[in-house]
Amino acid sequence: MWEEVGVKFLLNKTIMLIGEYIHTLDEKKRVSLPVKFRKEVGKKIIITAGLDNCLWIFTQAQWKKISDKLSDFSMLQADNRSFNRYMFGSATEVEVDTIGRILLPEFLVSRASLKSKVAVVGVQDRIEIWNESAWREYKNVVEKKADQLAEKLGQAGAL
Repeated sequence: MWEEVGVKFLLNKTIMLIGEYIHTLDEKKRVSLPVKFRKEVGKKIIITAGLDNCLWIFTQAQWKKISDKLSDFSMLQADNRSFNRYMFGSATEVEVDTIGRILLPEFLVSRASLKSKVAVVGVQDRIEIWNESAWREYKNVVEKKADQLAEKLGQAGAL
């Protein structure tokens, strides 16, 4: 019974991951999660290839929500099948060790072109891991058009 209560709590828990941190990727492909993030994500997380050439990290509860949403899309449509293969095919469960490090699979390190310095970015319900220089370049481009993006979102009723 208590196990069911715990699962329901985790699925309904709202997390807020914010901030940008530059960390080192060690020779074993481990990276430390920021302390603030560790408190939110728990001991097991899901890492997958993200969009914009970064990695996405989700809590197990968030991954369940995403998995449920993606499974609602028709498998009869080629785009849905392709995106599901992309997300689920590259996903892996990883444990956070006792000092807050995670081991990134080599195929994901290669896919995101990660080097010795990485940007660990909180994006509300997920963590993104970027090659530091790619993150800097992306951020510079977005900062230059932030006003235009806000305008578009405002017109669409998103803000």
